[in-house]
Amino acid sequence: MDIIEVAKYYLENQTTVRECAKHFGKSKSTIHNYLHIMLPKLSPSLYKKVSVQAQLNFNEKHIRGGIATRAKYHSIPCT
Repeated sequence: MDIIEVAKYYLENQTTVRECAKHFGKSKSTIHNYLHIMLPKLSPSLYKKVSVQAQLNFNEKHIRGGIATRAKYHSIPCT
């Protein structure tokens, strides 16, 4: 597995770090380190794109959390 491959998957699928970690069979911390610590040194231009996606995920985090909580307490399937 290559850091660039992880970054491309993250962007192409507009996924979260958690979903990306599950796909590659790595921990969330490892994928985070790949994308935010190692990637800027390898490919600054790709890192800028990853940062935009990461900011979108951060801005939507409370929405996904609310959906998960509602599904947990109301037996509504989570999407």
